[in-house]
Amino acid sequence: MNIGELKNIGLAELIKHNIDDASTKINLLLQYVLKMSKIDLLVNSKNEVTDLKRIEFLGFVQDIMDGKPIQYITNNQEFMGLDFYVDENVLIPQPDTEILVENVIEKIKKMINMLESKQKIYVLDLCTGSGAIAVAIENYLEKNNIVKKVKIYASDISKEALKVARKNDILNNEEINITFVLSNLFDNIERKFDIIVSNPPYIEEDIIPKLSKEVQNEPHIALNGGKDGLDFYRKIAQEARKYLQEDGYLFLEIGYNQREYVNKIFSEFEEYRNIECIKDLAGNDRVMKISFRENNKNID
Repeated sequence: MNIGELKNIGLAELIKHNIDDASTKINLLLQYVLKMSKIDLLVNSKNEVTDLKRIEFLGFVQDIMDGKPIQYITNNQEFMGLDFYVDENVLIPQPDTEILVENVIEKIKKMINMLESKQKIYVLDLCTGSGAIAVAIENYLEKNNIVKKVKIYASDISKEALKVARKNDILNNEEINITFVLSNLFDNIERKFDIIVSNPPYIEEDIIPKLSKEVQNEPHIALNGGKDGLDFYRKIAQEARKYLQEDGYLFLEIGYNQREYVNKIFSEFEEYRNIECIKDLAGNDRVMKISFRENNKNID
């Protein structure tokens, strides 16, 4: 059996089982199994495939039909132009989150312009997962020779997720400048930050069983935002006040239909000012940008 014939068999199976983006997934799977580029696959489509490779490929096709994301098979997902290692311990970074990273980078650049010589900007990526947000920010800073002006922390409740995040830091950055912290939200956080950024769990509990098989195979701890999907925003609104510097900022990813609810949660605290919603490239509400200024009173 040659490459072209094997591709057609796999593609027919995915189409038969109504798998989205079947052609893209089959091509990625063949590239992974045969260790070939997309162009190599086209040029060498008449090349014979060994029985071992054929069995391996068809096994992965079955995994995809069973709902396993192809990113967990290839252990790879592109994000912000970088390759990230992903496995079952972390959510798969999505393009929607790039708008979050881009806005944090823009704010960091503005803050750097106002820095005095020996000052640093401190950034916390809360619920870091694969580390995509923190690592992408650090990569930008490194490429623009401003990494020494910023100190990044990244926290997560999962030890396994932090292992993945550390791996991605090593894979994508020359200078390892991220401090990883095992923490349930702010439990083990010990300093204040100029920027806190987070893509927290925000899917409604009852909605998760109705999502695609692929999403259901991602870690539920990183999806489940409680009954109304807003549990983590309430906790962040309450706790972040103790960990933000004066005139600091929160950047939070939200679901497309959560703008008004998240706005209301943060509006209940006088310290949060100028609550702004930023849309993604599809025109959906995606990022809440919130500035912080204390009212000269104790925070309980």
